[in-house]
Amino acid sequence: MPEAPEPTAGPRRWYQRIDWGLGIVGILSFGSAAYVFFKEGPTLWLQILMEDAWLFASILPKVALGCLIGAFVRLLISREMIERYVGRGSGLPGLAIAGLIGMLFPAGPFTIFPLAVVLMASGADRGAAVTFISAWLLIGINRAIIWEMPFFGTDFVLFRFLLSMPMPILLGLMARAPVFERLSPTPPRSDGPGGVA
Repeated sequence: MPEAPEPTAGPRRWYQRIDWGLGIVGILSFGSAAYVFFKEGPTLWLQILMEDAWLFASILPKVALGCLIGAFVRLLISREMIERYVGRGSGLPGLAIAGLIGMLFPAGPFTIFPLAVVLMASGADRGAAVTFISAWLLIGINRAIIWEMPFFGTDFVLFRFLLSMPMPILLGLMARAPVFERLSPTPPRSDGPGGVA
């Protein structure tokens, strides 16, 4: 018996085509630049612009390396394996795996976010991606050992861990709710570096 074809997403509405994140950041950035220019004058405005250009130049290699790591993960781990362990049908164990990886992953945001995008494009579902990022943000073993323990002590960090442990799983379960699929449909997944499923 032939398998039923997967439902395809309908035409996107105009507001779904807009990159709202980029738009908001752009409005805030240009609005702030205009305010500083007219309030403080061109000298301070140019100084801030040069500092931002230097910051951009220093961050760009990290973002590029993060995207490269994501691309290598996509080539080294098969789509079938990603779908099996952290895909839509992975259930609670899939969220637990995503949370464990996020909790132990020692990288910074320039690697974590590109990696999460690549995992979603390779078969991981929204819930697993939310759990992965949330575990990295809330628990982050590497960050806790290097930064939190020297400042707050072991007792405080362990107490925070106990409070934070269930949150990535709960957030992942919430992200799998059907209401979010209607609000933000899952984008089509690609088969390879240049193909789309």
